Amino acid sequence: MVDKDTQALRDHLLSLLNGGNAHINFEDFVAGFPVTKCGQRIEGVPYTAWQVLEHMRIAQWDILEFCRDGNHASPKWPEGYWPAPDNTGDPSLWQETVMKFRDDLRQMGELVSNPATNLFATIPNGSGQTILREALLVADHNAYHLGALVVIGRALSSS
Repeated sequence: MVDKDTQALRDHLLSLLNGGNAHINFEDFVAGFPVTKCGQRIEGVPYTAWQVLEHMRIAQWDILEFCRDGNHASPKWPEGYWPAPDNTGDPSLWQETVMKFRDDLRQMGELVSNPATNLFATIPNGSGQTILREALLVADHNAYHLGALVVIGRALSSS
């Protein structure tokens, strides 16, 4: 028998992960972004749009693997979570990052929606984290950076 409260929590987490509530969802952002300018620098902004997107992808992938693989080793902070500063990106890298990001987000959603996943159990290789906490972290981190990317996209579109 499915616990209605736990199912409701799973549904809310999936809604949060997929966006579209209080913030833009990933698909709407990608559809409206000026991809040809993804590697262009903006004065006063330390990262290109692709660098931010790649950072999001790396962080999301790391959190997903931490949840699934007891032997996963996270990248070194902070350099392992960002592309090299001189790699500003291009439309091809943008498309590759978008595909990988989508796939990892889908897999995080599958983990959360799986009734066999105990959202409240501590992750064995962690220090007290739960799947619930990690799913919230992914949603929060993605929303934060998507907001920045929307602003970057607007600046690029007007230049």
